Amino acid sequence: MEKTRTQFYVVKRGDNLTKIARMHHVTLDQILEWNPQIEDPDLIHPGQRVRVAPPQEQDGEDGEYAPFPGADFFQASVTSPVIEAMGYRLIDENCSVYSGGPDATWSPADQKSYAKWQRKLGFSGADADGIPGRTSWNKLHVPAVYE
Repeated sequence: MEKTRTQFYVVKRGDNLTKIARMHHVTLDQILEWNPQIEDPDLIHPGQRVRVAPPQEQDGEDGEYAPFPGADFFQASVTSPVIEAMGYRLIDENCSVYSGGPDATWSPADQKSYAKWQRKLGFSGADADGIPGRTSWNKLHVPAVYE
């Protein structure tokens, strides 16, 4: 059986969980099962991440977490859903300096937020420059997303 990558949906204004479930061809009960952090199904907000596919066991590139894309990936010219997913994980870890939330383009706010994450892990100096390395990336558990 082929594994699918974990998918997250970012809530937009006017969304509700029933609508999100329909868009992703799953049930409301499945959405609630995959998102135990949602205590009140009638209370979601724009910008919130909602898991819309079942979590998979971590298994390299086919697992639940995005594989480390390499330090050269993190440059101003790069736009990828992996960067946005990373930003939401940094918010989850209280390492955000975003003013309006992350997006898919690598930015100075991403680098500053990632530097906070690196310092939280105990890195310092050049090891806390805000450019992801394999060790800090693997500890962040960025969800795998479709490119």
